[in-house]
Amino acid sequence: MKKVFSIIAVAVVATFVACGPSAEEKAKMEERAKQIQDSIAASISESMQTAEPAAADSTAPAATTESAAPAAESHDGHSH
Repeated sequence: MKKVFSIIAVAVVATFVACGPSAEEKAKMEERAKQIQDSIAASISESMQTAEPAAADSTAPAATTESAAPAAESHDGHSH
């Protein structure tokens, strides 16, 4: 009796796997994928807008690093 139930269970699982999603399920998956893509695009756009002011601020520390670099080079040539 267990073998009969096992065979029926395998047949039912194989049937569901072979059929795949319905047209309605496919449409829902495509709609969900579009929503995710739109969400990602909006997030990237927002992060790019907030990153632009940060890029302008990052030039100030770079200038101080460059001005300190020649002093560091003069110490490298100095032997102890």
